[in-house]
Amino acid sequence: MIDDTIAAVATALGEGGIGIIRLSGEQSLAIADKVFRGSRTSSVNEIPSYHAAYGKAIDPQTEEVIDEVLILVMRGPRSYTREDVVEIHCHGGLVSMKSILQAVIRCGARLAEPGEFTKRAFLNGRLDLSQAEAVIDVIRAKTDVSLKLAVNQLDGRLSHEIFLIRQEILSMIAHLEAVIDFPEEDIEQVTVDNVALTVHHVSVALDKLLSTAQAGRILRDGLQAVIIGKPNVGKSSLLNALLREQRAIVTDIPGTTRDVIEEFVNIGGIPLKLADTAGIRDTDDIVEKMGVDRAIEFLLKSDLVLVILDASMPLSNDDKEILMRLSGRPAMVVVNKTDLPRKLNIEDIRKYCKDNVIVFISVINDDGINKLEQAIVDFVYSGEIVAPDAAFVHNVRHIELLEQARQHINDVQLTIDSAMPIDCMVIDLRLALDKLGRISGETIGEDIINEIFSRFCIGK
Repeated sequence: MIDDTIAAVATALGEGGIGIIRLSGEQSLAIADKVFRGSRTSSVNEIPSYHAAYGKAIDPQTEEVIDEVLILVMRGPRSYTREDVVEIHCHGGLVSMKSILQAVIRCGARLAEPGEFTKRAFLNGRLDLSQAEAVIDVIRAKTDVSLKLAVNQLDGRLSHEIFLIRQEILSMIAHLEAVIDFPEEDIEQVTVDNVALTVHHVSVALDKLLSTAQAGRILRDGLQAVIIGKPNVGKSSLLNALLREQRAIVTDIPGTTRDVIEEFVNIGGIPLKLADTAGIRDTDDIVEKMGVDRAIEFLLKSDLVLVILDASMPLSNDDKEILMRLSGRPAMVVVNKTDLPRKLNIEDIRKYCKDNVIVFISVINDDGINKLEQAIVDFVYSGEIVAPDAAFVHNVRHIELLEQARQHINDVQLTIDSAMPIDCMVIDLRLALDKLGRISGETIGEDIINEIFSRFCIGK
């Protein structure tokens, strides 16, 4: 039982229209009553749940008015933390919020730790651990799709999938332990055969979840993409076209871009962190050479490389050198300037990148940009049509635990194939069950829980 009361500013610090100080705990109403003077309410305890009351926030030591406020009461268990929660809504000034927070702390509240409100929601059973982790993803969502992904997890979509898999594993353990306790040769063989079928089903389910990991991570954190090519092929023009604004300077003079320009752009709901780089070529200019080195550095660390070629020019030695650098890298070839007479031989490109997607565009005519954007979306989803409500795995912790669970399930299959004792199957099944339980928080240590919630902002 958590018996202390916590408080924190729940809105971003700085100037704003409204600031909120949030309290949670069994003394929330009593503490709020000491700093609130209602215009029509004599006590905070008289305010019904989910009703707001108007009044003043005062310093209980001096009785001086701090600010004009609204107070909102949400009694447990029907609150975010399943405890009594009080929110004091004041004007969004730093001094006002700080003064009210200091007043409630002097009256007995404790300053909340990062993520402690959500941690209490987890500890009190309102959210499981994967849902609690989704809260921070909702806050940090960069696009409508990444927001939908986080909301689905907050709604329990991933939790439900994990629950179903754990139930299947529990069923296998129960049957195997029954055979161990009551050994009969004919029952044992039937049970092992049934377990083998269920192991296959669980393995498929885990693989399905893990297959969403790359797309999920990109939707959550963004896709790091870099535009490279020799000078004057239209790299900066493409950046501007994707951004729908004139972000980079564009001229006919080769070597205009000397450094890396990075911008976020929303492409089909995918947060794309796009880097425009200096043209790659041999040069004696020290500054330009530094830009070329940085371009190559970005090429090696990006999730996706967009190589720009000039359709109006034959493939040059600089182009060939760039294409050779793509070996083993996820890349697309973007052929620009298709509005001009074509001199570029596509077969020459295929000699260097047989399997890469090639997209034809004309930045100056805004032609083919939509096709390029769709190619990027297909790259993220691996060309598959994804249901908007599908469960995605995007948290690194979840991915690692799912991979470990899958390995234990694979070990169960090896045990069956090797005709080893069924006790060995139970050991691996229990290990898989434990790994999946750590995603939902059912089988996880306090130190991991504390580390997860330490990443949250104070007030959430």
